[in-house]
Amino acid sequence: MKIALGSDHAGFELKAILIDHLAADGHEIVDLGTDSTESVDYPSYCAAVGRHVANGDADWGVVLGGSGQGEQLAANKVRGVRAALCNCLFTARMARLHNDANVLSMGARVVGVGLALEIVDLFATTEFEGGRHQRRVDQVMALETE
Repeated sequence: MKIALGSDHAGFELKAILIDHLAADGHEIVDLGTDSTESVDYPSYCAAVGRHVANGDADWGVVLGGSGQGEQLAANKVRGVRAALCNCLFTARMARLHNDANVLSMGARVVGVGLALEIVDLFATTEFEGGRHQRRVDQVMALETE
């Protein structure tokens, strides 16, 4: 799979670890920045990830920051993105299983490296359940046209 990743300064170190981990699993990686721990504003990096996913240039994406909350909000401003803040395994599983999330957001100041690796692996391997959940995802996506 092709995965786009982006972070602010707070998520930079975790992003580097996730890139190595995902590449070792055979995924193609698109690193959309930032490239250091120097303070930056996250919205442009998260929007870039969202655009790559929405345009089909990546299968899914990961955005990282201190809490992951602002990063999720920024990514979700891109039409076609369903970004989910997943700082635990349960939310990562449900985000994919029931919501067909296509961008994973995590807080580097919230989750440790080991948990972050588990979350990204679970997100990568959980398939959307469809069925009654498809109807709800369709309703959520229709909100973008209001």
